[in-house]
Amino acid sequence: MIPLSLADIAAVVDGQQSDIPDPDARVTGPVVIDSRKVAEGSLFAAFAGERADGHDFARSAVGDGAVAVLATRPVGVPAIVVDDVTRALGALARHAVERLGTQVVALTGSAGKTSTKDLIAQLLEHLGPTVWTPGSLNNEIGLPLTALRAEAGTRHLVLEMGARGVGHIRYLTELTPPRIGVVLNVGTAHIGEFGGREQIALAKGELVEALPPAAPDGEGGGPDGGGRGGVAVLNADDPLVRAMSERTSARVLLFGEAEDAHVRAENVRLTDQGRPTFTLRTPTGCGDVTMRLYGEHHVSNALAAAAVAHELGMPAGDIATALSAASTLSRWRMEVTERADGVTVVNDAYNANPESTRAALRALAAMGRGRRTWAVLGEMAELGDESLAEHDAVGRLAVRLNVSKLVAVGGQEAVWLDMGAKNEGSWGEESVHVSDAEAAVELLRSELRPGDVVLVKASRSVGLERVADALVEPGTDEGEVAARWV
Repeated sequence: MIPLSLADIAAVVDGQQSDIPDPDARVTGPVVIDSRKVAEGSLFAAFAGERADGHDFARSAVGDGAVAVLATRPVGVPAIVVDDVTRALGALARHAVERLGTQVVALTGSAGKTSTKDLIAQLLEHLGPTVWTPGSLNNEIGLPLTALRAEAGTRHLVLEMGARGVGHIRYLTELTPPRIGVVLNVGTAHIGEFGGREQIALAKGELVEALPPAAPDGEGGGPDGGGRGGVAVLNADDPLVRAMSERTSARVLLFGEAEDAHVRAENVRLTDQGRPTFTLRTPTGCGDVTMRLYGEHHVSNALAAAAVAHELGMPAGDIATALSAASTLSRWRMEVTERADGVTVVNDAYNANPESTRAALRALAAMGRGRRTWAVLGEMAELGDESLAEHDAVGRLAVRLNVSKLVAVGGQEAVWLDMGAKNEGSWGEESVHVSDAEAAVELLRSELRPGDVVLVKASRSVGLERVADALVEPGTDEGEVAARWV
């Protein structure tokens, strides 16, 4: 965070100083919401959660080095008291970003946000100091915390933006106004909350509506990427995303496999290990890419990242080299572990929706050529009236891809997965329904053979990372694993 005095922070967030002996004391460390992560010079933001109230930890936070607390009431130690800590964090983030003048790249989409954000960050680090969203902290709290990590030398700020409804992304763009906005896709994630794909498209498109107008004469990117107006980076292969070009005054840069995409992939195929390889073509040149990530769906993610890097002045050959070297920076996203006995565990359990689950199944099929494959799947949450049809379709796809065994884990949604598989083909014991993660672990431990490939995927609420964890650490007790992730 850029150093700010407590008096300055109070003015920015419209807060009242409480028990502050020195208003000129400066916050020089990170802004944190977990008192255990306080460092010398921090500002501790106190939130009242379901299980704990951060205000109760204010004194210990200051004792551990926090300069002050951002709170909704006096706490007996130096504090800036505000009506709403979330709103105050947002105001502070906007002030910091405006002072820095860093290039803000924002991205959204129904699937692939975190993987693409990680790719963009790894590419832009070649161009200068870059700060990016850790994991999937992409809401009204996580986004300001990320923005406040930027410092005077930060050149790029890469921010993932999530939404639960119309208006959410608009609010986030007001906190950290982007110059470059990336929309990956419009799928069915959270469709039950949004009320349909059209509403999802409406919400995601708020990002491109917030971009500044295109620069005069359509001037493109360059070595410093600055002063050239807004740029909307849109997926040419998704009709709902492509249509967003009509909703922005920014210059449009298309990515995808479509012939008219400015940044596109040609000769796409998967290696024997299930890694995508393709020729990257940009307006300034081309290069060959073989990714370290698994699954053909990463081609689209890579093209989005390449389009951003191109806009900021990175040569095509350097982009191709950097994409070939890039890895996953976030846990439980196609995280591949090879056990000593030859079993491959693919932990993609951070979250799931129909698009990402279909992509993961195709990656499993590619990785498992000539090997026995297992798909351990759980509920894809928040699908509303589409839930039965989508779970049934995923179960059927597992059959069509010749997955050796489907293990459907959990309640009614898992029953639909299992029945979809059984109704698609003449499967008997190839598809099985189990009640919970511990039952899945017990089954797998008894039936896995050396050389098998196991995919684990479900919505975050299901907690199937416990299954992957137990398989990667074969000696771990199921109850111990369950307790670790509660």
